[in-house]
Amino acid sequence: MTQVIWIVAAVLITFSVGYVGYSRYLSQFVGLSDERETPAHKYEDGQEYVPSKKPVLLGHHFSSIAGGAPIVGPITAGAIWGWVPALAWIAIGNPLMGAVHDFISLSGSMRHEGKSIGYIIGEYVGERGKNLLLWFAFLTIILVVGVFALVVGIVLNAFPSAATASFVYIALAVVFGIYLYQFDAPFIPGTVVFVAGVFAGVWFGINNPMALFPAVEAGTYPEGTIVLLGFLGNGAWLPGASMDPSAILTPNVAAWVPTILIYAAIASALPVWTLLQPRDYLSSFLLYAGVGGALLAIIVGTVFGTSSEPLVVDSSIAAFEGFLGVDAVAPFPLFPMLFVTIACGTISGFHSLVSSGTTAKQLNQESDARLIGYGGMLGEGLLAAVALSTLAVAGGASAAAGGGIGGALPNFASGGGVILTSLGLPVEYGAPFMALVLVSFLLTSTDTAARLGRYMMEEIIGMPGSGTDTGLSGGVSSFARGRYTNPVIQCGIAYVLVISGEWATLWTLFGGANQLLAALALLTATVWLANWDDSKQLISTGVPMAVMVTITILGLSWVAFKEQLYDQLIQGGAGGLGAQVSASVRIVLALVLMYLALSLVQIGYQNISSVRGGSQPAAEPSDD
Repeated sequence: MTQVIWIVAAVLITFSVGYVGYSRYLSQFVGLSDERETPAHKYEDGQEYVPSKKPVLLGHHFSSIAGGAPIVGPITAGAIWGWVPALAWIAIGNPLMGAVHDFISLSGSMRHEGKSIGYIIGEYVGERGKNLLLWFAFLTIILVVGVFALVVGIVLNAFPSAATASFVYIALAVVFGIYLYQFDAPFIPGTVVFVAGVFAGVWFGINNPMALFPAVEAGTYPEGTIVLLGFLGNGAWLPGASMDPSAILTPNVAAWVPTILIYAAIASALPVWTLLQPRDYLSSFLLYAGVGGALLAIIVGTVFGTSSEPLVVDSSIAAFEGFLGVDAVAPFPLFPMLFVTIACGTISGFHSLVSSGTTAKQLNQESDARLIGYGGMLGEGLLAAVALSTLAVAGGASAAAGGGIGGALPNFASGGGVILTSLGLPVEYGAPFMALVLVSFLLTSTDTAARLGRYMMEEIIGMPGSGTDTGLSGGVSSFARGRYTNPVIQCGIAYVLVISGEWATLWTLFGGANQLLAALALLTATVWLANWDDSKQLISTGVPMAVMVTITILGLSWVAFKEQLYDQLIQGGAGGLGAQVSASVRIVLALVLMYLALSLVQIGYQNISSVRGGSQPAAEPSDD
């Protein structure tokens, strides 16, 4: 049988070559220089523009970009088409496309005052292109917030110990922020003490699991679980809640979703030093321990045979399940759906919003962009490889494929727990620890997304300074962009989408919008480079952009016309009126996404053709 270590070896080899060789070339290509002042120093305001130490910013960036998608995508794709196609796309696509996308988005934003990709493209193609991209990004952000809040709820329901541990490390992060920025206390001793506190919080969570409402099925929670809201009944009265054990939105999940959204709204409105920076830095040690520990455990367990189970690919996971996937009754073509399914494990448009949103405003020096931008995405690729490894060890292809996020997320924790036994950690501790690692990714991504959504609206409406409008006084525009009010708008819409019962639609739209956004970020980078200098080659960004546009348009076309129009409406798969309306909404939204993307591609192509054809002069990039 095939050993799981080959999955790890493949990504480590291609990622190492990409970072040592290609990222160095890209750094020289965009002219990174520590002699140039970064926006964090030029516009330092103590609120959004805050120069950060490289390890602190790497922790924030990696924590923010690594959500649930790079776990769900590889597990689901591996279960449907086999582990070899999933591994190939992660190992090859990540260093050539995803890492390039993240690095070039960060570098471009750094040269444009730390502004978003929408602002950048607007500098070269005009106000219409800018607004199209910003609105596209803002709508994508709402989908991200909703999806991540739902996924956090699913994980906290499956592993109540992770809920307690999450509260502990958030509290520690607030104290750590005060320790660093208010008392200006020593950085390294503080790191040692507070990181130790985070890991102690994991132990405390395992011994004191917590839920909001009782489990639908008796015996689901660990013994001794504290049910905080049990005095309010079983929670069946919550909006969207179902007492069906097989449902996604059980009462406990339905209660966690608004809790996470309220947390995201509050956290996104606070200055970055109070929670975002210290929390992401502390949680990065959990993430490094989870991803790095799993990779090390696979190597140790394979070489020394110390794992509780052989670290080989389970017999239920095939190397290749065929072009149409494991389910012949409902075929799912490998091209283009493999690439859209894996999504964030290889390339993600959401990363361009993080890179050109919070991260670009905190870069201490330009050379940091190589490790944080390119290297951070390789880190997410390692997470995807770990996720694929957990599927290989845990097995159960039909459950992961058919269960979607409900099947993939517990798979990651349980398979990861088995892998960590190679290092002597019992499964009953390893599985909750991996669940907390996942929650750490998701919490940081959720409130970072809400903060980015506010940035998008600020640029759409326009405002003097960043984060200065609270939204509590003034007109409609002030309310829409306000630091306190805009997150409420985003989280309110996201909540309605989640509790509508059409969470599957939300997940599909998130995947399509996210991948299209990656294509548009690469388009923005190509336009910037074309306007910068006639000698700049456009292959590094232009080819991935063309590939992503093609893949995503074909993928959304399959979803709209095959799965929804033909299967649901024409063939009668959507039996009731509600199902028919849902299918129609999916079709319309898929078409809207495609229209916005193709319109922007046309505008960008016209600009590049004009500049490179000599009909208009190239614009010198500016950070003024």
